[in-house]
Amino acid sequence: MTVHWCGTGLSAIPGLRRLIQNGTPVTVWNRTADRARAAVGDLTDDIHVFDLDALTAQTKAGDVVVSMLPGDWHVPLAKMAIAKGAHFVSSSYIAPEMRALDSDARAAGVAQVNEVGLDPGIDHLMAHHLIAEYRASAAYDTDNVVSFKSYCGGVPKQANAFRYKFSWAPVGVLKALRSPSKSIRHFTELDVAHPWDAISRYDAPLPTPESFEVYPNRDSLPFMADYQFDPTWKVKEFVRGTLRLNGWADAWADIFAEMGSADDARLTELAEDLLAKNAYAPGEPDRVVLCVDLMAERDGAPVWHKTYVMDAWGDARGSAMARLVSNPVALAIEAVLNREIAPGVSPAPHDPKLVQRWLDAVQTEAQHLMVVDHLS
Repeated sequence: MTVHWCGTGLSAIPGLRRLIQNGTPVTVWNRTADRARAAVGDLTDDIHVFDLDALTAQTKAGDVVVSMLPGDWHVPLAKMAIAKGAHFVSSSYIAPEMRALDSDARAAGVAQVNEVGLDPGIDHLMAHHLIAEYRASAAYDTDNVVSFKSYCGGVPKQANAFRYKFSWAPVGVLKALRSPSKSIRHFTELDVAHPWDAISRYDAPLPTPESFEVYPNRDSLPFMADYQFDPTWKVKEFVRGTLRLNGWADAWADIFAEMGSADDARLTELAEDLLAKNAYAPGEPDRVVLCVDLMAERDGAPVWHKTYVMDAWGDARGSAMARLVSNPVALAIEAVLNREIAPGVSPAPHDPKLVQRWLDAVQTEAQHLMVVDHLS
């Protein structure tokens, strides 16, 4: 059994190093071998230039193929893994093309695990934990009105005038600003064409309470089924979104104005300028804030309300974002090898034992992680 870890970008390293240091047989593949050697060369010399044909030749039944490469590689690697009788792990969202592989993966008896990074990933675990607690509580009633909010963001630990900093090329961030979103607000589906059309305030229950600007992203609605919401529940709010420092919308106003008409060349030019002016300095700490909030109301008053909240920042171990993306990936790989995840295409697990074990591991990566009970 071998773990074929593909991609050694900034968000991949802590989890990769963890696996190697724990004695897991790992073969490292990266488009630039020198970068991989710089990242893990002190731990292994089993490092190769990424090539699909070469990887295919080395992949055996029972192996695990891990994609920390750009998203367009996930499905080709997952298909190859199924053909070879190997498992697959990725931190990315499950694309329709990935979901379509479910029956093939089940037939091959292999797990194809996705959405096991930070967001998506840790946020799913928090949601599963809260919903299980609510269902088991004395306050649970199908007549309650339920509100769910999940906000995550990477922000600079040391705030700048731009209210944001980049660890890598900002093109992806800019393109995301063009993506529409779908959520539920006041019992009604909310369709938003651009994030800046739906910015609101969120008060995070951190040890020192702090407010942020937030906005919905992607299509939140399918996650109600994944989080095992009862179809009969009265859902007042349901949103998964992005969190930014206060002042972000004003600082980015000129960029928003360009997003509607900018072509790819202009986006690239803009991204290069933003990176030059707003990049993290070497060793500068980043910060990640994640809040998952579930509230149930009856007759207009809360009867159950808890928030799973995390605050983490870069330290001597390196970037908080890298720790919180890649270490859950390593946990998923270990669970696949231990046959704790069923064959087929799946996101972060619902299994209570895995949820608690993974959240316990996250506790060691974040400076603050706790469940806040607003009614106690």
